Amino acid sequence: MGLLLLSYVTHGGDRMRLVLQLVARLLVVVALCLVAATIWTVLDAYRSVDRATAASAQRVSQAMEALYWRELLLRSNRMREHLLPVPEWRTIETMKLISPGICIEFEPRGEFETPLCGQSKGIGKPAPLWFAAVVQGLLGSHAAVSRPISVRATTAGTVSAIADPDAATGLAWEHILDIINVALLMAIAIAMLTSLAIAHALAPARSIVAALQRMAHGQYRTSLPRFRSMELSMIGQAVCDLGVRLEQAREHRAVLTRRLLEIRSDERRSLARELHDEFGQNLTAILAFASTIEASSAQDQDKTRVAQDARMISRATLRIMGCLRDTLDRLRHPPVEELGLEASLVSLVDSWRSPDARRPVIQLDLQGDLTDVRGMVASTAYRVVQECLTNSLRHSAAREILLRIERRSGPENALLICVEDDGGGDAVCVAQSAGFGLTGIRERLAAVGGSFSIAPATHGLNVAATIPMAA
Repeated sequence: MGLLLLSYVTHGGDRMRLVLQLVARLLVVVALCLVAATIWTVLDAYRSVDRATAASAQRVSQAMEALYWRELLLRSNRMREHLLPVPEWRTIETMKLISPGICIEFEPRGEFETPLCGQSKGIGKPAPLWFAAVVQGLLGSHAAVSRPISVRATTAGTVSAIADPDAATGLAWEHILDIINVALLMAIAIAMLTSLAIAHALAPARSIVAALQRMAHGQYRTSLPRFRSMELSMIGQAVCDLGVRLEQAREHRAVLTRRLLEIRSDERRSLARELHDEFGQNLTAILAFASTIEASSAQDQDKTRVAQDARMISRATLRIMGCLRDTLDRLRHPPVEELGLEASLVSLVDSWRSPDARRPVIQLDLQGDLTDVRGMVASTAYRVVQECLTNSLRHSAAREILLRIERRSGPENALLICVEDDGGGDAVCVAQSAGFGLTGIRERLAAVGGSFSIAPATHGLNVAATIPMAA
């Protein structure tokens, strides 16, 4: 379960952080909103030019109507068709009625008469060519707006207003820039404030991830504060409940493992007694019979062959008895229960040492006071060391093996075991091995709440185990 949690946590770390994902999506939404605002601004600017054209035509026509009736009253001796246009209509007062970028014409037009346009120079920057081309291609040119000077006098003429293409495009571009700048500033401010809000809202996720990482390393009982967000609070409570259940499962597993080890130890002792009582006595009897046959046949020259066979039987029996003795030593309780951990480890290392130059050199380094290390801790430590030395001697080409046992007091209060060799090997493959030896080590350490790791060393492997003294 711990490995599963660790895999989940580390796999999630490879992905983009949730805050960055939400901020990226927010930026996409802001960009889409800016695009929509730009399109709406372009349409509004285009329509505002049409509205300004119609308004200019309406204002000028009303002014021309008042001028028309005044001229009609003052110059009653003239024909009505000759009343307008009069020179007075092209005045500054009329210019004030015309929106910037809009040109006014009077119909019927007089000779050499040019349109009267509103002031547009110096207002805004010229629009880029691509903008003018896009607006012209998508929306087309602005339509002219005509207004009669007088509804009652149809012969008075009409006022026609049309937008100057360059001036209208420049004014529209300036209008768009003003709105887009404001919208862009608002979008940036909203994105920043929303990003801060998202980061603040998801800040408790770090505490949850840290709790999961502690659980992945075996610290199941972990507490989390109550979060303001209901969803994160529910997740935190679920993580705490999961930790409690995992801790209970680990304690239950440890109890079952201890019971299994006790049963296995009882079975080993029972098997050792059976082997000693049955095989030992029978082998002793065979050896006695073979010795008797050899002694009686040695005096008779005709039974020399029988004496040789009896001697072979005696040797084979002695070899079997030696193997049985070694098997009984392994089946019985380790000597740690009688000699203590320190003396039993020294004896174990001495039993593996050999004057043969081809055998590796074993160095034993004992640190701390080991005199009071007894019971399950001592037996577990002895079995772990025994299995590690066996693997190093049998399955590697090590020339030197370093065995370090350290008793740590204080907050740790644990016994540390480190076995390092220079025989090469792949730490990952060895750690994933399902052999009986490593499986037994893991079971024993799990029963006492310890830990076990295999890592690469300078020229070989490093096997480390930690056993809590409170086990």
